[in-house]
Amino acid sequence: MADRATRDHTARGARRAAGELEAEVLAALWAADGPLTAAHVRRAVGGGLAYNTVQTILVRLYDKGLIGRVADGRRHEYFPVKGAEELAAEQMQALLSRGRNRQAVLQRFATSLSVEDARLLRAMLRRRP
Repeated sequence: MADRATRDHTARGARRAAGELEAEVLAALWAADGPLTAAHVRRAVGGGLAYNTVQTILVRLYDKGLIGRVADGRRHEYFPVKGAEELAAEQMQALLSRGRNRQAVLQRFATSLSVEDARLLRAMLRRRP
């Protein structure tokens, strides 16, 4: 038998976790060949989202400095300001800065890497000036 959270989730439809919708909107913008209107983002993200919901997410991302916009008549077209890799690196740096013991945080991170990721990290560190 499904627990209550699962039943509530199913009854309301597919609700996204906090930040998930922002990530989906950013992914749609990164995948685009150029700036997108809110309507284009809505279609790219899918899931039956209301136009106002997409517009709200776009304004939030704009206010956070993660996307830019240009006027196109009465509407705006949105584009990413940072690439996915740059944003991920900034988020990792912010998380690292919040830890009390940077060495312990880095050690935990490094020991949790896959063999391939650890190999890539070692190679990058060797090339670092």
